[in-house]
Amino acid sequence: MAVVKILDKTFKTSIPEAEIKKHVKEVADRINHDMAGKNPLLIAVLNGSFIFAADLMRMITIPCEISFVKLASYEGTTSSGKITEVLGINEDLNGRTVIIVEDIVDTGLTMKRMIETLGTRNPKSIHICTLLLKPDKLTVDLDIEYAAMQIPNDFIVGYGLDYDQQGRNLPDIYTVVE
Repeated sequence: MAVVKILDKTFKTSIPEAEIKKHVKEVADRINHDMAGKNPLLIAVLNGSFIFAADLMRMITIPCEISFVKLASYEGTTSSGKITEVLGINEDLNGRTVIIVEDIVDTGLTMKRMIETLGTRNPKSIHICTLLLKPDKLTVDLDIEYAAMQIPNDFIVGYGLDYDQQGRNLPDIYTVVE
């Protein structure tokens, strides 16, 4: 089990890259099946989801498109509770099948805000795809159709997820060591 130090915290490997890729492939296979003939628009939430979105996109075999939105709700290791849209969407969503691609859903507040914002643009349907889900931390009711993995309420880093902008480049996912 590898250990890494990022800034003032120590992290240990919790999900190796091979296991992550296996779960991403399973989600891609489900999307390929469920979304056949729909040309979905994947909307990836930056910065955290960019690695997951890239791997997922390469494993999706049906026609699809991708766009990006940037939201901010984290400060250090905790959610600030304030969600600010930094970079919006330019695509016409009217009548489109939309899949929000997120790195992690914990409280669900960011996802709820995304669904509300996108819903005003008249998409045909909105679906949620997340690499990681913290079911014990959810505070809002969400229909998360595509969750690659469920994890406990630990602070994690790697595979696109960061600690104060550091550690996104790690291929595995690491859990903070108290």
